[in-house]
Amino acid sequence: MKDNSVLAFRNPDTKFHDHLTEILQAGSRQILATALETEIQIFLSHYHDLKDAQGRQRVVRNGYLPEREVQTGIGPVTVKVPRTRDRAPEGGIHYSSKILPPYLRRTRSIEELLPWLYLKGISTGDFTEVLAAILGPDAPGLSPNTIGRLKAKWLTELDQWRKHDLTGKRYVYWWADGIYSKVRMEEKQCLLVIIGVTEHGKKELVALEGGFRESELSWKTLLRNLRKRGLTVGPELAIGDGALGFWKALNEHYPETKWQRCWVHKTANVLNCLPKSLQPTAKQQLQSIWIAPGIEEAEENFDGFIEIYGAKYPKAAECLEKDREVLLTFYGFPAEHWKHIRTTNPIESTFATVRLRTEKVKSCFSTRTVVSMAYKLCRCAEKRWQKINGIDKLGKVIEGVKFVDGMERIAA
Repeated sequence: MKDNSVLAFRNPDTKFHDHLTEILQAGSRQILATALETEIQIFLSHYHDLKDAQGRQRVVRNGYLPEREVQTGIGPVTVKVPRTRDRAPEGGIHYSSKILPPYLRRTRSIEELLPWLYLKGISTGDFTEVLAAILGPDAPGLSPNTIGRLKAKWLTELDQWRKHDLTGKRYVYWWADGIYSKVRMEEKQCLLVIIGVTEHGKKELVALEGGFRESELSWKTLLRNLRKRGLTVGPELAIGDGALGFWKALNEHYPETKWQRCWVHKTANVLNCLPKSLQPTAKQQLQSIWIAPGIEEAEENFDGFIEIYGAKYPKAAECLEKDREVLLTFYGFPAEHWKHIRTTNPIESTFATVRLRTEKVKSCFSTRTVVSMAYKLCRCAEKRWQKINGIDKLGKVIEGVKFVDGMERIAA
């Protein structure tokens, strides 16, 4: 039996009453009206003592601008913005609401939805129909031309972001990875991504470029651009998978940076060398290495894995052994940071949305278009990234304080 309520929501032509949404919209109108009144009163108070030639208060209330609807995540909200009048002949003082700019027709949350829908496979021509089902059939300003202008704006924002000055910027950690999307592009390329942690514990998108696979040349080009923009000091530690291109490029441009191999990638690589029947047990044994409280115990568990699987499955043992040193680098950093720096999870979780691009999209996109969509999603996600634990230890890492098994070594 079909759910008529669901069908009604999906069909913008179906009329139904959502009392909860109506209550929320009414409350939103009241809150917005109160906020606008407060804003204009503050504005008028700044000019309270200003008089015109006849001794009257120069800047006064002058009714409202025409009523308009603003599309929000809970549907359209009707608003009336107050306006003012400057009695002076030159009329140079004007009120413009910062809460509700003159031409705002959509909240920012709706604009964040657009690139997400695009990466989910919605074509420009289908946006009006899809958004009408979400926002209602009378949603204004959502034509294909509007969507096209927003996409062009994202490209401009991306170009400006790629050129912003990095002089004096200091990152303690980097996560780096190459993300392969299901989008059909002009060439076989991937998105090269770096997310960093600043000295204040904040996570930031450092770099995002389209590269030819994960080649050394592509990573060198990306890192060279960072240096040209002023990032002369590299991070204390970089976390990545086994792509040799990144590590070679990093060694050339930031040779002082230490390496940490991602345990999630390494675990997958090792398990691929083992029969499926052994993989659950082997996964637990691999986990016992990186959850060990100290490097001595981790080394013992490391040796134990090699001893168990080395004879019958030499490829699995070799895959693990070759990266022993860079898999255990994190033990030389604060224990509060371990859960952040053992894997490239910050990139994987952020780009889960980008990876969901459906294969049903048959058209071929330019790398520039795909990168701009990914950039927009990252900047939206960046606002919700949490700071890492142990912020007070970041300064000590920069200073070169020695950590053993995650604890600061006290000089004798």
